[in-house]
Amino acid sequence: MYVVFSAECLEYGERGHPESPERVYITAKLLMKKGFKFVEPEPCREEDILMVHNKSFVEDVKKGRLNDMDTPNIPGIYWYARLSAGGAIKAMQLALEGETAFSLMRPPGHHAGRNGKALNASSLGFCYFNNVAIACTKAMERPEVKRVAVIDIDCHHGNGTQEIFFNNPRVLFVSLHKFGFFYPGTGGRSEGNCLNYPLGWNTTEKEYMEALSSALEEVERFNPDLIAVSAGFDTYKADPIGGLGLSKESYRTIGRMISGLEKNTFVVLEGGYSREMPECVYNLLTGLESL
Repeated sequence: MYVVFSAECLEYGERGHPESPERVYITAKLLMKKGFKFVEPEPCREEDILMVHNKSFVEDVKKGRLNDMDTPNIPGIYWYARLSAGGAIKAMQLALEGETAFSLMRPPGHHAGRNGKALNASSLGFCYFNNVAIACTKAMERPEVKRVAVIDIDCHHGNGTQEIFFNNPRVLFVSLHKFGFFYPGTGGRSEGNCLNYPLGWNTTEKEYMEALSSALEEVERFNPDLIAVSAGFDTYKADPIGGLGLSKESYRTIGRMISGLEKNTFVVLEGGYSREMPECVYNLLTGLESL
């Protein structure tokens, strides 16, 4: 298992913002202590970003013209967002070499649509460029990758990823998320190649695993050459801005279930804001390594 990480992603932040450098720092510390192999990413090229985002949106990020309270115009954010997307690309490349890899980078990405806010969402939800979509699109340039499945296990619907890949026959997008007066308010039903599993606020761990099992059956039927996991850990029951009743141990089970598909797999960090996030991450990664 490789962990893709650069300490540069810890250099920026906004006081009081939940998407903080600390959440990644404490996770990196734990994974280093546990002996995971770390590798540094390189920033992606602008041409990579333009495979999924419009030029006007990229320029808005570059020039600090975003009008979004949740996703502020932080000095240097264009560089950090490129580096985060580069982390996802590196994880994808390792996966295609037969390794399982996790990109432990920030900012996250799954709410960023083609031109910013996706599917009429109120904000970009802490995201600048859609890391997992960029990595998957780049993977499909390779002749051995005909089909890709994206499994989004963040507490919030991956509306940006859905918008980017909607009706793309080479991609299956699957999202399990809290739904009902909850950001971004999308993903209430499945559409075409985008299979949504909206979950109520009181969803139990058992109910979540049943939904995940159904989702993974669809992934297995799709028979992808590569699996990308948008891994949000805000489904943990004590997460301060999410929460779906999952215990720390449940992430090991999720990892085992995904590993059971026996496909080249890479994982990209999305949300997760509790002090217990490092243990949740560790459990997911050890579950992925179990087979």
